[in-house]
Amino acid sequence: MPAKNRLFLIQLVGILFVLSLLQAGPFQQDRSDDIAKKYPEIEGVYEFQLGQMTIVAQIYFKDGALRHVATGNTESTKWDPVEGTELTFRTVHPEQGTYHLEFLKDEQGHYTKFRLINKEAKIDIIGTKTRELDNAKADPASPEDRLVYFERLYQKEEHRIPMRDGVRLFTQIYSPIDQSELHPILLHRNAYGIPPYGEKFTNMTFPSLYFLKENYILVFQDIRGTAMSEGEFEDIRPYMENKKTTSDVDESSDAYDTIVWLLNNILDHNGKVGVWGISYSGFTAAMAAISAHPAVLAVSPQAPPGDLFLGDDNLHNGALHLAHYAYLIYYVGQPRKAPTPDPPPRLSFPTPDGYSFWLQLGPLKNITAKVMGSENRPWNETMAHETYDDYWKAHSIYPHLRDIKPAVLTVGGWYDAENLYGALGTYKFIEKQNPGLQNTIVMGPWAHGQWNLLSGASEDRGVFPFSGTRTYFQEKIELPFFNYYLKGKGSLNLPEAVVFETGTDQWRFYDTWPPANTKEERLYFANQNRLSNEPAPDSQETGFDEYVSDPAKPVPYTLQTVTQYYREYFVEDQRFAASRPDVLVYSGEPLAEDLTITGPIRAELYVSTTGTDADWVVKLIDVYPDDAPDPRNNPMNIHMGGYQRLIRGDIFRGKFRNSFERPEPFVPGRVTKVAFELPDVQHAFLKGHRIMVQVQSSWFPLFDRNPQKFCNIRTASEADFQKATHRVYHTTRHPSVITFKVLAK
Repeated sequence: MPAKNRLFLIQLVGILFVLSLLQAGPFQQDRSDDIAKKYPEIEGVYEFQLGQMTIVAQIYFKDGALRHVATGNTESTKWDPVEGTELTFRTVHPEQGTYHLEFLKDEQGHYTKFRLINKEAKIDIIGTKTRELDNAKADPASPEDRLVYFERLYQKEEHRIPMRDGVRLFTQIYSPIDQSELHPILLHRNAYGIPPYGEKFTNMTFPSLYFLKENYILVFQDIRGTAMSEGEFEDIRPYMENKKTTSDVDESSDAYDTIVWLLNNILDHNGKVGVWGISYSGFTAAMAAISAHPAVLAVSPQAPPGDLFLGDDNLHNGALHLAHYAYLIYYVGQPRKAPTPDPPPRLSFPTPDGYSFWLQLGPLKNITAKVMGSENRPWNETMAHETYDDYWKAHSIYPHLRDIKPAVLTVGGWYDAENLYGALGTYKFIEKQNPGLQNTIVMGPWAHGQWNLLSGASEDRGVFPFSGTRTYFQEKIELPFFNYYLKGKGSLNLPEAVVFETGTDQWRFYDTWPPANTKEERLYFANQNRLSNEPAPDSQETGFDEYVSDPAKPVPYTLQTVTQYYREYFVEDQRFAASRPDVLVYSGEPLAEDLTITGPIRAELYVSTTGTDADWVVKLIDVYPDDAPDPRNNPMNIHMGGYQRLIRGDIFRGKFRNSFERPEPFVPGRVTKVAFELPDVQHAFLKGHRIMVQVQSSWFPLFDRNPQKFCNIRTASEADFQKATHRVYHTTRHPSVITFKVLAK
């Protein structure tokens, strides 16, 4: 076959089969129905060879029409019968012409082959049927299997559901064709669109294909003000506790009104509803649990943003989550004139070097002027509220997570750089404010949303291999949770906490979170860059380490050249930072035995600065022995001997050390206490490893730079940014220390 035609065939698989192809013309549906009924044997899985590649195509009838999905497809292709033929079909591509698909009999008279022809392109290939379609063996991790299963066994409707204030929300309802039983409803409410719109199906079978195999009714909805829904969008819309008129709406009331409509208009449901979602949809799921409709029996907020000022997407302890938040809010905050299926534009970078891009932009006010523009409402509101004022407090979900009635399954990832804080906080506040409620937390070795089989990428995190954790969660935890409450199926044996222990790479199960059987351990900063189990002796009146922090040369958070934030920084080797003069390093001795820490970590620093403000970044690190073997799969040629594995790190804006509401300047040269909590961990430091702590005052461009001058950083100018010398003390009077819980032996 000529190279030109082989390239064309690759395009056929990668483009033609993906696109919605133009049809050859109108044909009677009766004809298609007759073919489907007369020749069901042409359905099946076919293969054909394309150079060294074996292409798999699943062929089936949907509503009487022939369709197929091939390797790499995200949508199915529809084929129309050719008049005057028995089993020849065609479809038309606007540029590549007409394709004919003819089914052929084998020697036994069965249709087990097809012939694909495009005369203009001189294409003529044979495909062979290798097996029948098998619903039971459809693979949840396969996009093609998911799409074929969905299209064959489900039907799709689209509606605009009216809310109490008259705004209509665009909603897709996927219902099983099987009517042998009544089905539970699983609701997913999204801020980022629910394509494809129209008759096409998606291969994103949220939460997983397992739920399709259990015949759940899946409902996807654009929240108000997004995509195809009416209304005005508000980022993380605050909950309104006292609703007085029909104009008082929030995500809780919109979920409630949606469920009322679904129960009154969907056929064959069993009256039980679950709500599920990741990230923003995790927030809407949590909102559906507040003042929930009585039919809502189970809710799973997964990686929900909980408090945008204290953690999660927007800020951490008052410091702007720059690289992630700016990219996200550029997209989310684009003004929308009318409902549209088209997503807003993404931020385009003129360089692949995000560090250089954000640094050259200068102060935050320049980002407003040069990147965001004047009409990005969420960004403008973030810039207008530098302290933890009523605006931020209204956007926190935690005070409202009380009187919860549905069972709750909160899910998060130890390596989630976006909403780790929200997952942990949502569980903790529900647990505290709703005694006796079925409330389980699951924390796995995942980045943001990566516990979902739909994510498709490897489960590995950097050089650290993980496998099977997604399937375990979805098969053994998520599906049984919803089945128990929505189908009355099976028994529920979930512990209070299901957490993955990094270091040993094992699942652990606890009756409480954090676990009860622990003891507190404190590691004090000491002379000669040491960590010590004992505080400084009474006689030690002096002792500090210092460094010059220069906002013009901030400490990078990763060695990788990226524009958006680098997700793998959570496990990245920190030796690049340890070698900088503006990073302090404190290290313990090699451990004589394994040491497993669990729950939150508290950093208590005694510091001084020559400036009037400063950020403080604390990182807890697992240092591998010098003779640690290199990873087997090592394309980046990383050496594990002495590897400094980041376990947990976070930032604190110093002026908020006494109050997030009322910032205070530092008095130059005066020793001051800065204490804050780092998010939870479950990590085993193995025998021979060492515990390390690094302290620095910038983490760029993961977080914005501190001018090191007390001012409103949102409106600061270039002239406000200054070098400053920072000291961290470790004396009897000023004992800087890290505190954590250790699992008892």
